[in-house]
Amino acid sequence: MKLLVGISLACFILTSTCSAGDPVPKPWPLQFHARIYENSTDNQGTKENAIIDLYYDWVNGRNYNIIQKQLSQTVWDLEWGNGTSFYFDLEAKSCRRVTFPIGILRPDFLSDAQYLGVRTLNTFTCNVWEKADFITYYEDVETQRPVGWLFFTGMFQHVIVIEEGAVLSDPYWQAPSYCFTDEAELQEGVAESGLILPSKEQEPLRRWFRGLSSRGF
Repeated sequence: MKLLVGISLACFILTSTCSAGDPVPKPWPLQFHARIYENSTDNQGTKENAIIDLYYDWVNGRNYNIIQKQLSQTVWDLEWGNGTSFYFDLEAKSCRRVTFPIGILRPDFLSDAQYLGVRTLNTFTCNVWEKADFITYYEDVETQRPVGWLFFTGMFQHVIVIEEGAVLSDPYWQAPSYCFTDEAELQEGVAESGLILPSKEQEPLRRWFRGLSSRGF
């Protein structure tokens, strides 16, 4: 009896909700490619659409988001396992270097997410979880494939295609040489190319990443 009470209390403290029957999100494949449709609304109410090619490569400690904005430029978001990210525009030859302490998200980063129940997204019946008020994650009940995720900023990403085991060839993982020049030049290049990075209003996002880092994610 004492053991059961202890387990229940631990569940309440750690997750606020605890059910032995709650499903657990499937960890991401160690390597995959996903084609993603993104729609978002900024602080001024401006809506944006983009197509993203996501290459996740946990094995080699790297992650890539190739972001084609609607009728606009392509932003290359290259992330290394040491926490360094590069946002660059090949046409404008501009770049910004950013450090995120978390590095690459672990394949099981949703393992302690709070289960919200079953919902429908894009005609798919999904199990839904929320992680630290940061992301709401939708997974197909039948196949356990990710269907989409909603960030707290209002950015919604819908998974169109996912290819497990797909790997981008090594030459693409090297940032351009102008990403390693003087920081002042990098900042100037960002202004000229119009690259959009998290704003001051999105500071909670940065705090969330720092929090994950401190917890060993």
